[in-house]
Amino acid sequence: MEKMNLLKEWSYTPTRIDRGYTRKTLYLNVGTPEMRIKDVSDEMIAKFTGGRGFDLKLLWDAVTEDTKWNDPENEWVVAGGPLCGITQYPGSGKSYSAFISPLSEQSYDSNSGGYFGPLLKFSGFDALEIQGKADRDIIVYIDGDEGKIQIFESPLRDVNAYTVSETLHDYFAKDEADKRNISVICMGKAAETTFLGCVNASFYDVRRKAPRLKQYGRGGGGTVLRDKKIVALVVKYSNVKGTENNPVDMDVLQKVGVKLHKEIHDFDDVQCKMRSIGTAHLNEIMDEYNILPTHNFKFGQHPVDPEGNRARIHSEKYKALFTQNMPDGCWYGCSLACAKAVDGFELKTGPLKGQKVIVDGPEYETAAGLGSNVGVYDPEWTVEANFYADHYAMDTISLGTSLAFVCECFELGFLDTKKTNGLDLHFGNKDALMELIHRMAEGKDDFALAVGKGSRKMKSIFAEKYGAPREIMEKIAMEGQGIETSQYMCKESIAQWGGYFLTLKGPQHDEAWLIFMDMVNKQIPSFEDKAEALHYFPNFRTWFSLAGLCKLPWNDIEPEDNHTRYKPQEAARVPEHVQNYVDIFNAVTGQSITKEDLISMSERVYNFQRLFQVRMQKGNAVHNIPDRALAPVFPDEWDARKEYHDAKLLEETGIDPEGLSTEEKIKKLQEHRRGVWQVLKDTVYKRRGWNKKGIPTLAKLKELGMDLPELVAIVEKYSTPEDDYC
Repeated sequence: MEKMNLLKEWSYTPTRIDRGYTRKTLYLNVGTPEMRIKDVSDEMIAKFTGGRGFDLKLLWDAVTEDTKWNDPENEWVVAGGPLCGITQYPGSGKSYSAFISPLSEQSYDSNSGGYFGPLLKFSGFDALEIQGKADRDIIVYIDGDEGKIQIFESPLRDVNAYTVSETLHDYFAKDEADKRNISVICMGKAAETTFLGCVNASFYDVRRKAPRLKQYGRGGGGTVLRDKKIVALVVKYSNVKGTENNPVDMDVLQKVGVKLHKEIHDFDDVQCKMRSIGTAHLNEIMDEYNILPTHNFKFGQHPVDPEGNRARIHSEKYKALFTQNMPDGCWYGCSLACAKAVDGFELKTGPLKGQKVIVDGPEYETAAGLGSNVGVYDPEWTVEANFYADHYAMDTISLGTSLAFVCECFELGFLDTKKTNGLDLHFGNKDALMELIHRMAEGKDDFALAVGKGSRKMKSIFAEKYGAPREIMEKIAMEGQGIETSQYMCKESIAQWGGYFLTLKGPQHDEAWLIFMDMVNKQIPSFEDKAEALHYFPNFRTWFSLAGLCKLPWNDIEPEDNHTRYKPQEAARVPEHVQNYVDIFNAVTGQSITKEDLISMSERVYNFQRLFQVRMQKGNAVHNIPDRALAPVFPDEWDARKEYHDAKLLEETGIDPEGLSTEEKIKKLQEHRRGVWQVLKDTVYKRRGWNKKGIPTLAKLKELGMDLPELVAIVEKYSTPEDDYC
């Protein structure tokens, strides 16, 4: 690549990390342009811990309640956390981003593996804020070796992810060995043309001699960065060592890490097979339990020939595609190594047709969303869709759920080939679906542009432009708070209704996955049990985002005696691994936290983010749930499991289904479950210390030490005494 035109340069002295923190954050306004290095106070660490906590605090300070996603003051903030970058414990390369989302129009957080978070911290910064809008395409370069921050005018005409990441690894590295010291954040063309834009983060695979990509997938963060004219953010830091975080007690860190490495070595092949298949091992498990989303979440397995279709997408099919016996960790020291890849995959469509590429994934969510949920049972098609989604920068979860909604609208007659500009979008029509993906990125087709706005906005566009019935679309579009549902059926799990739809940012599985505890193992039968789970697990999982860790080594590998040593509800928490996190946090930071402190740390940020949503929604931060998430909507949906649904109607309502039409049975079960949803919501709100509007109470804020003036003002502005539970 030709030498880039330098637009602006600053020098700085990188701060050495002490006990997991640099205590510095980097602010860049790419519009003015302006650079500032801010101090991190003791109070900020005490109340927000790090990672996503820092992101949200910095974002809160940057925006107002009137800020829109494409306003210059909106920020994309990224941070690791005090444990981010340790090499002794698996899953320590995570970083977390936050921004005002184009899909939900409120704060959103999204996480990624890869090298960007650790290398940013080693370069001297606990967090990076990007604000403003450039007047041309730019590339931001943070050189942690030389202490330089540079903004270049981008010469790249192709802004798609694999092209940008390969080009910039080559450009900024001195030689092949140096490429590993670089991480590139980049987007793609679809981040310009859709609201589904993801952010790709690279790590250099020294064995394949190519950059690999992980994603800050959800919420449209890539759309925010491309709106700021950013083609890439690049960070470089050389000579990574296991002591970079300057931990207090290296012996404990190594001892706990060795223990988990041994568990992974001994038990992964008989537990989750993460090292050979990654999360795609869930395909047949979800299908067998009837919770694999199929045809826009209508069914939990294919209604015709379920065994045949299950065999077509069985994880062994993906295992055969993934290159085996490669250490696929996305950060040093991660022996779980779930970042599977398909090597030498020849693309059959699109602008790179005929080229052989490396495809990162598919993970389970992609395999389901761009598989059974759109009626496609062809792993090679899913691999190709996965590649182009990453390359163009589209979140595969929102893409899959949006396409599934489009297919159902087509089959219901709300759309036709005239409206879709010639595409026959029945479920399973692979060629048309792939063409739609390409058109969404290209941005020249009005129908494809509408799909790219996501499910919530599609409902309005389809109703206004095509006359589609709004009432039915509200029932079947699987979104909450403007965010598409991730890939699990939740109809039969009351707790998972909350795990998806009583969340901070919409139905994403990173808060709570309770289907097996609730529906299969019957471990949380009462509303109070479910509410307790919907308090503990979202908060425990939030802690990973504060510390800079991946969730997978927590419960995708377990001690051999976990389920015999502990009672079921306690076993679900994997107590030994929770203690591991206490130990490694104390070993790095020198603090003396307990298991209970993990939850308190998270609760502070959890309630802060909830009030952030209340602020951005001006008091109307509603938790909505579509009918499709509660129970069958259409007769064919009911009849696919007629005996099961008839029995559930009798069991739950006492209504004998005999003599009722299917439509009547659906109506009665929907009415009943809508009432159950309200009971669940009230029980969960009370457990969380919120009022009837889902607003944290002043008493809760005081209990957490979060009665900050700006938070108290939000509570007082939008709450009344009548909103309190008696």
